[in-house]
Amino acid sequence: MKNILNLKKIGVLVGIAVITGSCSDYLDVNTTPNAPFSDQVTPDLILPAAETNAYATQSTTLNQLGNVFMYNWGANVNSFTGGFAEEYTLTITSNFYSGIWDNMFNRISNFQEIINSESENYENHKAIAEILKVYYYQYLVDLYGDLPYSEAFQRIENLSPAYDNQQDVYFSLIDELDNAVDVINNTTLETKTVGSEDVIFNGIMTDWVKFANTVKLQMLMRLSSKAENDGELASYISDEMQTLQGAEFITEDVTINPGYTQDTGKQNPFFATFGEDAAGNPTQTFRFVRAADYAVEFMKGTVTGYPVSDPRRTSIYAPIGGSVVGVLQGADNSNAPENISALGEGLLQGSDQDGYVMLASTSFFVQAEAILRGYLTGDGQTTFQNGVASSLDYHGVAGADQTTYLSNISAVPGLGWTGSDEDKLKAIMTQKWIATNGINAIDAYIDHTRTGYPELPLPLTAQHDDRPNKLLYPTSELVANSANVPQQTQDSAFSDFIFWDPQN
Repeated sequence: MKNILNLKKIGVLVGIAVITGSCSDYLDVNTTPNAPFSDQVTPDLILPAAETNAYATQSTTLNQLGNVFMYNWGANVNSFTGGFAEEYTLTITSNFYSGIWDNMFNRISNFQEIINSESENYENHKAIAEILKVYYYQYLVDLYGDLPYSEAFQRIENLSPAYDNQQDVYFSLIDELDNAVDVINNTTLETKTVGSEDVIFNGIMTDWVKFANTVKLQMLMRLSSKAENDGELASYISDEMQTLQGAEFITEDVTINPGYTQDTGKQNPFFATFGEDAAGNPTQTFRFVRAADYAVEFMKGTVTGYPVSDPRRTSIYAPIGGSVVGVLQGADNSNAPENISALGEGLLQGSDQDGYVMLASTSFFVQAEAILRGYLTGDGQTTFQNGVASSLDYHGVAGADQTTYLSNISAVPGLGWTGSDEDKLKAIMTQKWIATNGINAIDAYIDHTRTGYPELPLPLTAQHDDRPNKLLYPTSELVANSANVPQQTQDSAFSDFIFWDPQN
């Protein structure tokens, strides 16, 4: 008899397993009675925890949502019932993935505390915090739209911050990136050196400039689809792109590792959630998450129009008898394979594995889109292929196998750099979808929302004709800031649009 366990709220389980936080953390910065006063804690002491905690939310709750919505992950229906039910039916409520809002605002508050610090000569620490604040804030705008910004993080001085227009927030965030880069480029001899407390770039400020440039380019490309029919937005992008002409972008994965070990509470949070616990036992979530059939079949080359076998599939998913097996989203144990592939060794490397804040492949694909749309000069094909090669490198595909795959996709519109410009845009989004599978799939979901690519089937049990355009404000916000939170209905997730959406 199969062991059937009801995990309808598996998304909540994952969020709780990683981190919990106050429901109104954009109003205040958490302190404890035994902790030093916040004005006595210098930015270098706050930075490592701020970086690490933000990545924890990114790699778990945010990442899981992207993977399920992008048809990368399914449920082990042979051992669990009810898993991913809300994700499959597309039942979006104020409780749906509320940890994204609650935890991310909590994490951003730590960056804001660094920025607001009165400690002298920490300009570079503050610039790092500002870049990361923007990086994570953009996801909140991309997923929710209007939100508190100009009045946020004021502590007891303002317990009910007003909501700002999402486009205004986006433009202000881009200004913050420019400010951070300007600060880094104009530090003085008195500026304190950033060292190992920076667990991302280890204080190499030129790398932070490259990352800031990449984040800015990514945000501008979020706007580009709507800008095709919006002259004012197109003009804004063109003006902002002037600062990026000749700029350097990241060319290697942006990783984080504060010293992850197998000890309890010190594991890489992605591995601790989706892999093994500190005792080396598979987690409940590892036993639950399985390969989804569409992603598997696509990488096997069996989806019509994409006849290319992708060697990354046996790294992303664990083979069974030499073959990767996926499950239909929304299936039950009566119409599922007897054995379904778990997450693979390319994703689950060990408790001490690096975390991935941004993949180099993402940077190359964003640059390729900017070149395709005429916002950057350069060789779009080479940049695109560098993105694919970077992803293949990550998964250990090298030499002849890499050359063969790059050659095979070159003649397939929508998968390689060939055909019309629309085919090439589809190829960029499709390859980004594959590259971010399991790692930072929320990027692929946001791009899918604005471009429609890659074209994906809906789960078997979907109750809507398409995936949601946005998430709903969480219950915590409806309670804590009821006077300001915008009106919404359950249908708002499908009828409302983020400002950069061409349908808006």
